[in-house]
Amino acid sequence: MAPIFILIFFIQFHIIEFMADVPPPRVLIVSRRTIRKNKFVDFVGEYHLDLIVQFGAVPVIVPRVSGVDNLLESFEPIHGVLLCEGEDIDPSLYGAEASTLSSQELEEIKKMHAGDTAIDKEKDSIELKLIKLCLERNIPYLGICRGSHILNVACGGTLYQDIGKELSQKLHGDQSVTHINYDDYDGHRHSIKLVERTPLQHWFKDSDE
Repeated sequence: MAPIFILIFFIQFHIIEFMADVPPPRVLIVSRRTIRKNKFVDFVGEYHLDLIVQFGAVPVIVPRVSGVDNLLESFEPIHGVLLCEGEDIDPSLYGAEASTLSSQELEEIKKMHAGDTAIDKEKDSIELKLIKLCLERNIPYLGICRGSHILNVACGGTLYQDIGKELSQKLHGDQSVTHINYDDYDGHRHSIKLVERTPLQHWFKDSDE
């Protein structure tokens, strides 16, 4: 809940003219794609939509369809952008090979959670253009899960494609990181370290252990 509140706070601060008699700010969210009854269906998690409304903004869903990345100005006015979870980002966008996992490892993951091996190039294209728009026009934005990854890539960063496998090669001793626990998919967490003197470290310093 806290990250959504932070996004809306900055949006309201960003549009100085925001008052009771002015329409609420519009927050764009790019949809995800799934298949239902042999047809493609776009969707956004209800949790994100509920929180945006709860904090006084209007969620505007950007459909994940071919060509919409060239029509983003049609969604004006854009007061904020929320980048949410989704499929993996195309490794070629950050100069990496297709996968660091063997074909056998990929098949094992597909059996447990197929979405963890998928790539959505169309969503990549839409969100990268949205991020560029945000940076050029100083529009508030927030990345959650995949959203933070695509923000990193848009700014020239790289990613670990498999945290457990790649990061373990850089850790010392018996240190290890389990990024996903398929027996407790939604409840599993792993520790992180926030870089000092950054906004995240300042906002969450009381819970930074």
